[in-house]
Amino acid sequence: MNQTPSTNLRGRGAIVGVGRTAMGNLQGSTALGLGLEALRLAIEDAGISKDEIDGILTHPGTTSREGANHYLRFSEAAGIDPRYAASKSMGGSTAGALVQEAIMAIDAGLATTVACVFGDAARTGGQKFNSPSGDPGLSWGIWGMFGPQANSAMGARRHMAQYGTTSEQLGAVSVTFREHAQNNPDAVMYGKTITLEDHQKSRMVVEPFHLLDCCLISDGGVAIIVTSAERAKDLKHPPVLVAGMGQGYTARKNEREDWWYLPHQKNVLESAFAMAGVGPEDIDVAQFYDNFTFSVLLWLEHGGFCQPGESGPFVAEGNLKMGSRLPSNTHGGSLSDAYMQGWTHIVEGVRQVRGEAGDRQVPGAETCLTTGRGMALNTANALVLTR
Repeated sequence: MNQTPSTNLRGRGAIVGVGRTAMGNLQGSTALGLGLEALRLAIEDAGISKDEIDGILTHPGTTSREGANHYLRFSEAAGIDPRYAASKSMGGSTAGALVQEAIMAIDAGLATTVACVFGDAARTGGQKFNSPSGDPGLSWGIWGMFGPQANSAMGARRHMAQYGTTSEQLGAVSVTFREHAQNNPDAVMYGKTITLEDHQKSRMVVEPFHLLDCCLISDGGVAIIVTSAERAKDLKHPPVLVAGMGQGYTARKNEREDWWYLPHQKNVLESAFAMAGVGPEDIDVAQFYDNFTFSVLLWLEHGGFCQPGESGPFVAEGNLKMGSRLPSNTHGGSLSDAYMQGWTHIVEGVRQVRGEAGDRQVPGAETCLTTGRGMALNTANALVLTR
């Protein structure tokens, strides 16, 4: 039975520094080097010294070979001997999970200041994300089912059949996030606008996903520094509090009739909202994990921003745009900023809550929801960020 936590975490954990490197096609880059550069930028942003970091949590990139001991290689290269350390690979849900683990470690007295780090050279490393998908005990590749896009495509087709969702509605997500990327000079797709017609004409990858329904493959690095809210009061920026968080998993997929709808994601959002003491009406800006356009539709329904089956019309009516009810993926998201497995969504959330997002700033934004999911849709998490 799912139980929704009621603990309010406000005042117990805060993000005090964020750093992101250049992203895109970075010839000669390495996952380790990009992670180290991101850490340097995050330390500078937090206004602390490297010696103050006593926790290291890392997400090995797709082109990393260190696996579970990645935190040792990274800590050695960074010149840090942490009191608390670990590495996790949970796909697009790793960033949120590591921030949550950092808060728990700090709350337990195992560390005071934790750096969460990701670096990847997926673009220049030739990562295609095209391994056989489906049941891990079977080789679904013989049926032509490859990559995470195949899993999401199954859900999208079911949503279309059940609710009448259309490809044009998926395209509205792609076009909206590309518009937002035009206010983000760091976005890979900055200066490259698209129309709904462009979306419809882009080549089919796996029905119903066109190329412009799919995220970018990118090189880059991201780091997030977490400490207690009490300690954060004396640092460079006003702290961004993690008021609520949730994690969810499913070990069963195709044998569940409702698997395509990913009900564990709904549980994740309910947990985060309950911890923070907020509801969907209180969210000023959202950064939804968008490996595919359809992903956003499910987050909207799971979060109660619209009813089941209504997300297609919701996005087509412009409700994710700047100045709308729910400005979302204001940096361009994985579809138009860069695909960093959800890490940049948290960075953008921090900048929105701080009020430093420049031309893409949502006026008066005080509460931001960030989400992530990964591992062929088995894992999910959410954070509610506040001032």
